[in-house]
Amino acid sequence: MTDFFSKSDLSRKDAENIVSETLHACDDGELYLENSKSESILLDDNKIKKSSYSADLGYGLRAITGDVVAYSHSNEISNSSLKKSSENLCSTLKSKKGIYNHEIPKTNKKFYENINPIEKKSLNSKLEILKEVNNYTRSKGSIVQQVTASFLGEHKSIEIIRSGGEVLTDARPLIRFNVSVMLERNGKKETGVYGIGGRQSYDEYLKNDNWKKVCDEAFRIASVNLESKPAPAGEMKVVLGPGWPAILIHEAIGHGLEGDFNRKKTSAFHDLMGQRVASTGVTIVDDGTLHNRRGSLTIDDEGTPTEKTILIENGILKNFMQDRLNARLMNTKSTGNGRRESYQHVVLPRMRNTMMLNGKYTQEEMIKSVDKGIFAVSFGGGQVDITSGKFVFNCTEAYEIINGKIGSPIKGATLIGDGPSILKEVSLVGNNMMLDPGIGTCGKAGQGVPVGVAQPSILINRMTVGGTQL
Repeated sequence: MTDFFSKSDLSRKDAENIVSETLHACDDGELYLENSKSESILLDDNKIKKSSYSADLGYGLRAITGDVVAYSHSNEISNSSLKKSSENLCSTLKSKKGIYNHEIPKTNKKFYENINPIEKKSLNSKLEILKEVNNYTRSKGSIVQQVTASFLGEHKSIEIIRSGGEVLTDARPLIRFNVSVMLERNGKKETGVYGIGGRQSYDEYLKNDNWKKVCDEAFRIASVNLESKPAPAGEMKVVLGPGWPAILIHEAIGHGLEGDFNRKKTSAFHDLMGQRVASTGVTIVDDGTLHNRRGSLTIDDEGTPTEKTILIENGILKNFMQDRLNARLMNTKSTGNGRRESYQHVVLPRMRNTMMLNGKYTQEEMIKSVDKGIFAVSFGGGQVDITSGKFVFNCTEAYEIINGKIGSPIKGATLIGDGPSILKEVSLVGNNMMLDPGIGTCGKAGQGVPVGVAQPSILINRMTVGGTQL
């Protein structure tokens, strides 16, 4: 862990005193200290195009009274800087009084090791792997026109100081390895992209030449799309595959279950607690406790231990995802979903690993039940109204279903709908739940945080498919 005070004229005791003085008449708040190190290495067009390393150190001081949040941050950890931040917060909240809430439960659980993945593997060895990736993928044939591969690594140490000298700490590793392959045949070009990652060292993901599987999958996706035909259009049955397609659940439903949207009554779910919002058999959870997963946290960015939160149970809405502010204003407790991109950002209720749990049906049973429809295996970009849940998602790998059998791959399919309605159209939930490969980043209010998704295959009885063939 980082000693944030060793190279500063600010002592830990002075920091604790300033925090206590700032927050004594507030409802909540904290001093959030962060030391982050990150790297990015990119290979493209047969050569290393980019290799960067950055480090950032700073703090964010937050004071909350009622629903008013005062926030100040700086990349200078010093006595004068923290005092100035304190003065600014006190001036903002001088007419408001609250009662400080000390209730932060403690945990001894750890869901990842305190390792720095950037330092555990030398730069030269990373460069060599990227060159091997390039050579291996290009050896698959002359149809390979372009190979792009990258490493992204991060290590973040945080310390949270609350009024009264309460201190909470965490150290978070994070890596991601990506490969993109562009193929060309008979003038037609298609790209396949695949990646893996999580909260471990690079070697954990790349052992036994596992990087070859990433290359193979990117190549396979591009190859499938080379054989694709125009997607059908209209209202039809849709089977979503396991794993990454849960990004639709994350975007179209998950955001609508975050506490701030429901407290402000802008979510379609805000007045539906305890009511049926999905088909029987649909259970959705947000779980921050999965070991080494991209969206997992030992504690959130307020210091609250993360947990497995049941959001929808057998179709019934049970909980929202909460940070401390929205939980207090909604008369409930934090679920450990208070997150921020960095010390420069305020805390918001955010997802961690959002998952639909297993049902009892096989994917084969779902396919056989469809006379005409599509089988969506993976998604790329899309647009979502996170309060209403209305979405348009582009399929990056999809197939037609004809008379209960998977047919030709299709290109240009988009899925159109809204999350609340789609939940009620789920007729079969599969028994093959799969986690995503560890590449998700969620955006909200200009902040990006690492997240995970998971689901089994599901059959949606009725969904609008946008395509190029009627």
